[in-house]
Amino acid sequence: MADLFTHPVNVRYLEVDAQGVVFNAWYLAWFDDAMTAFLLDRGLPYSVMTDAGYDVQLVRSEIDWKAGVGWGDEIVVAVSTARIGRTSFALDFEVRRRDAVTCAARTVYVVIATDGTGKREIPPLIADALGTPTPLLPL
Repeated sequence: MADLFTHPVNVRYLEVDAQGVVFNAWYLAWFDDAMTAFLLDRGLPYSVMTDAGYDVQLVRSEIDWKAGVGWGDEIVVAVSTARIGRTSFALDFEVRRRDAVTCAARTVYVVIATDGTGKREIPPLIADALGTPTPLLPL
């Protein structure tokens, strides 16, 4: 898949709970890191977006776990654009350990103005970085 981006994650000891797996809240932090790396890889450093007067705000995230990830596991977060709307877009994420998908998620972001005046239509600099939607999950 040409538009698939992968972001390596080092599972830290502090991210693992008493059950021996990564605590669920860390997945959203990983997805946030992967989203900014995804945009950077496509030519849009986050600072360029905010300097242009735009930011993105997470408004929905749905996560399905298939298996736990533990300390020392070598994983990547795969990222792909799932959907682009007028003011929002969705990214798909998969946490992968070797060839196995341990977690899949879809997160919806709304484009907002950095001056606090609310949501905005997706500008070309963000749309260009998102590219053509190639969902990892069914729409």
